[in-house]
Amino acid sequence: MLGEATGLALLAACYPAGLLVVAIYLGSPRPRQIGLLFVFGALGASLVMAVAVYAVLKAGHLDLPKARHTRYGLRLGLGVAMIALCLFLARRSPKSKTDKSAKKGIFGGMMGRLLTNPGPATAFVMGFGLFFFSLTFIAAIQVIATARAGTAATVLAFTIVVILYAGSAWVPYLFYLIRPDATTRRLRIFNGWLTEHGRSLYVGGLGVAGLVVTLDGVFGLTGIV
Repeated sequence: MLGEATGLALLAACYPAGLLVVAIYLGSPRPRQIGLLFVFGALGASLVMAVAVYAVLKAGHLDLPKARHTRYGLRLGLGVAMIALCLFLARRSPKSKTDKSAKKGIFGGMMGRLLTNPGPATAFVMGFGLFFFSLTFIAAIQVIATARAGTAATVLAFTIVVILYAGSAWVPYLFYLIRPDATTRRLRIFNGWLTEHGRSLYVGGLGVAGLVVTLDGVFGLTGIV
């Protein structure tokens, strides 16, 4: 249970948007305060989503032996949805640097406006908004909620996946606190690569996670596991 949930949380943490935003905030006039509020927003969203998904699945008693087909059917459905989203995003990926959406970057609309003049409130909102929904993270919580594990193991797994999912927000911030100048310099360099390849990284991670969850569902429904 812990291994699968942790692996899915790590795949969910491959979130280029989170890395790009935290890099922008760490280059702002108040990097410690703005960055910290962004991290709080990301962790808050992760926790809210995790508690909500866990509560719904537990209320459905999907961890009981009699709910085996429902449990693995849900995993199969999640996996198929993740693969479908991966294919949809892959088809919509910018094909060249001259593409209008590529010139604008991955942010636009309200998100873009929140980045132009970062403040504590907008940083928290941005963190909460960016990390509020992830099919891969939902799959990780689903693994925990439907496992017949003890309280200690469940709490440990729950805590680990929540923290890991928000890793693209708090890991750069932690490095910034330790070595601010070096971290800021490296983030600037990394941002160029991430702006160009971040979408592919996200789509690839989503596809891998979708394949894992789909196979898990198929194997469970056919009695292989």
